Amino acid sequence: MNLLNLNAARVLSAAVLALGCSTAWAQAVQTVTLPLENAKLKPSKLAGYQIAMQKCGICHSADYISQQPPAMTATQWTAEVRKMEHAYAAPLSDSDVAQIGEYLAVTYGGAKPTLGPVVAAKPAPAAPGAPAAEVDVQAVLKANACLGCHAVSQKIVGPAYHDVAVKYKNDPQALAKLETSIKAGGSGKWGPVVMPPFGNLSPQELKALAGFVLKQ
Repeated sequence: MNLLNLNAARVLSAAVLALGCSTAWAQAVQTVTLPLENAKLKPSKLAGYQIAMQKCGICHSADYISQQPPAMTATQWTAEVRKMEHAYAAPLSDSDVAQIGEYLAVTYGGAKPTLGPVVAAKPAPAAPGAPAAEVDVQAVLKANACLGCHAVSQKIVGPAYHDVAVKYKNDPQALAKLETSIKAGGSGKWGPVVMPPFGNLSPQELKALAGFVLKQ
């Protein structure tokens, strides 16, 4: 790919997404040793930065972005990101594509932002005494592309959820530790592969995801 020059390992990861994590591909990915990722996306207040942190890092090294021609326009960046959505079935909405395209053009090419200031969406406060809304874990997993790297019973890029549950089986702080790990991301617990941070998730979503993993 011209935009980000995917390396072979991360192409396999994208292929897993595109093919719905078929067993054959998942087994193939298990044999790949990914290089340690040290590059970071340039910070920005644009919404596309957070989205790129969460979703682009699944298949791409951030270092490749800085190697692209600085004259690329927002239209060109957006077209390349849209290619990920359509050609590789990346879990991106049309809004994600536009926001990431703008972030890349502004941050790496000096373009002017056009989508307006970033206002973080906040959930509406619950009425006093109202029960907390139940989190749809499967929807959160899908929206954040978690299943591109994780499966319940087998390792893909990241560890199987079952293996994580076994590791923390007797840890009374397991739930809190997993919530922190999901929110902050990182590497080292399961090898050098970096898991992107998911700081966009609400405390309820973090707790629901951590609880889901620990039940596997």
